[in-house]
Amino acid sequence: MSTLAKAMSKFRLAVIQMHVSGVKADNLTRARGLVRDAAGQGSEVVLLPECFNSPYGTSFFREYAESIPGESTQLLAEAAKENRVYLVGGSVPEEDGGKLYNTCTVFGPDGQLLLKHRKIHLFDIDVPGKIRFQESEVLSAGNSLSVFETPFCKVGVGICYDMRFAELAQLYSKKGCQLLVYPGAFNMTTGPAHWELLQRGRALDNQLYVATASPARDETASYVAWGHSTVVNPWGEVVSKAGPGETVIYADIDLQYLAEIRQQIPITAQRRHDVYTVTSPQEGLK
Repeated sequence: MSTLAKAMSKFRLAVIQMHVSGVKADNLTRARGLVRDAAGQGSEVVLLPECFNSPYGTSFFREYAESIPGESTQLLAEAAKENRVYLVGGSVPEEDGGKLYNTCTVFGPDGQLLLKHRKIHLFDIDVPGKIRFQESEVLSAGNSLSVFETPFCKVGVGICYDMRFAELAQLYSKKGCQLLVYPGAFNMTTGPAHWELLQRGRALDNQLYVATASPARDETASYVAWGHSTVVNPWGEVVSKAGPGETVIYADIDLQYLAEIRQQIPITAQRRHDVYTVTSPQEGLK
């Protein structure tokens, strides 16, 4: 492998877990500063949390919603260009044609918009006695896969509840993605139970890196985020993990290591429908 190829097989990822308040201007200023800090530590790809510009909750989405381009995405474009990073802008409430979406935008080091991912799987849950939350009461769902390319690898984008759907991660893997990023805001019920487990499952199933960015925990908020932003490697190991508070975590993404894992335990080439034979229960008893 050439020196250039070796250099391109590794890059530093920063995951920002930031405190989000009810003041949008403060959130934008905080995000800009944390992106600058991450770039100062050599990060080339930076990930912000879900709803980084507003409190998370159905009662807030319409109040904080913007069109794209808008105030928040302009800030993201400037921060990406100023710091020469690929910036995955968490998500913001987006208004378009009278509908609201939970939307992630990604900007390149030149400040240009690379993609816009609207959350596909809306967060509609009802755990009796613990939590009920229905994004679909306010938001509309997206319907598109979102992949962007860097000099290092292809990256697939999902938002929070999207991570529960293994098929989405598999589709991204089939498209050649080696890193999946999920801005998310799991809560105090689902967070301790499923947050890390889902990330490790998606990484192990597809032999790729998975990174998640949560808002920092705020016990006074109407929706309390679990925090614990995480990066998982293709072996299913947690390589970097935050606590509940505001912080920036880092992971050195090693694509040569990913290739070695796939070579050692080859599963991708065997993921073909024609190798499976479906047997009915009756046939199985013969």
